[in-house]
Amino acid sequence: MVVGRTQESILLQQAFASKRPELVVLHGRRRIGKTFLVRNIYREHIRFEITGMHRATLKEQLRNFHLTLSAHRKNLEEPADWLEAFQQLAKYITSLRTKGKKVIFIDEFPWLDGRRSRFLPAFSNFWNAFASKRKDLLVVICGSAASYMIQKIIKDRGGLHNRITRHVQLDPFTLAETEDLLRNNRVKLTRYDVLRLYMALGGVPYYLQMVQRGESTAQAIDRLCFRKNGALRTEFGNVFASLFEYSDNHERIVRALAQVRKGMTRNQLAKKSRLHTGGTLTKTLQELEVSGFIQSYTPYRGVKDPLYRLSDEYALFYLKFIEPSKPVKGAYWTKVQGQQTYRTWAGFTFETICMKHVEQIKHGLGISGMHSEDGSWFAKSTATGAQVDLLIDRDDKVINICEMKFLSGPFTIDKKYARELANKVELFQRETGTRKSVMLTFITTYGLSENAHSNEMVQEELTMDVLFENL
Repeated sequence: MVVGRTQESILLQQAFASKRPELVVLHGRRRIGKTFLVRNIYREHIRFEITGMHRATLKEQLRNFHLTLSAHRKNLEEPADWLEAFQQLAKYITSLRTKGKKVIFIDEFPWLDGRRSRFLPAFSNFWNAFASKRKDLLVVICGSAASYMIQKIIKDRGGLHNRITRHVQLDPFTLAETEDLLRNNRVKLTRYDVLRLYMALGGVPYYLQMVQRGESTAQAIDRLCFRKNGALRTEFGNVFASLFEYSDNHERIVRALAQVRKGMTRNQLAKKSRLHTGGTLTKTLQELEVSGFIQSYTPYRGVKDPLYRLSDEYALFYLKFIEPSKPVKGAYWTKVQGQQTYRTWAGFTFETICMKHVEQIKHGLGISGMHSEDGSWFAKSTATGAQVDLLIDRDDKVINICEMKFLSGPFTIDKKYARELANKVELFQRETGTRKSVMLTFITTYGLSENAHSNEMVQEELTMDVLFENL
């Protein structure tokens, strides 16, 4: 059963129903559910499926292809190269007498294209000379290696240029999809606990599937992240090695961003990570952003250089808590939650999650159909420390300044904080020169404690429930 992935499923189903040959490219980070989705959508219609072998030789890849195709077509000689291999595949497809769309699924496509293998030219020839002439053929190529899928497939200027008919990028689950997955697995957690789990593991389906029935959030995190053989204790290094050709550069960027709350400019990142500000840095940032590890955004008004911010929950959680810790046997995570380090991390991560779910926030504000732009703002004077992590600039002459607070109960605005908020709003209006109405908006886990300050200052109030809207 496919949980979530509504739009992606529709696109794949449309490709199957079309009256033309289809070349579908599907990519996304490791463990995101690419293979699961393709197999479940197309099921019995897959006529040939092969998965590339990681770091295998050309001979081993061709041997794997031969053995896989031999299961469908007897008395095949082992191909000498990829041109011959795809010729054999074309003959097999031609021999099929079944009606309707036939699906060819090539998984981990980049791993098949080893150095000097000539795999990509052979595949391009297979598509252009054979598959593109068959209205009953749907070819799906899938891969985790972002650098390869972006540069050599999506932006290809060779044989596959303008040949891709549909492009599907799988992103991590939203909170709504995460809740559906856990519910489907009969894991019963409150939304507060689902949110806390998401803050540590993110929306990666493979990670979430490992949460067991009857476990609390703390127990699941302890078992997966802090036990000696925890499944996510060493996942960080594996993620980057499988996704990127030069993964050291990507990891250095992520480590640098994990140390800064508000984000860093390109030049700041280059200095911090010790990478040159040339093509390598551009390529690395692009690949990290496409893979969902970082987000770039342009601060509100007057600043041209975009800021980069770490947006992957698991990466931040790993660097903050897992990597510095030693394996434990007892209840580690419950103890950590009483520390200031936890509160700082939780506040930052909740803000990041809110920024990812900005469409749900707009829906909660009743402005889904209205054009608006979201961004961040930082005061010109660093002495004030004033900043807005999320603002929504609306076409109806209103700006929502969003304050995001993660607590285990209602949040109380005291006199000191009320003064800080008033100063922030005043400074924002003065520095930006906006003539729009500025509405202070709070997004919290359990709402605000009602008092004179909340009644006077807050125009809009949303709880974490709005983040779980399935849009």
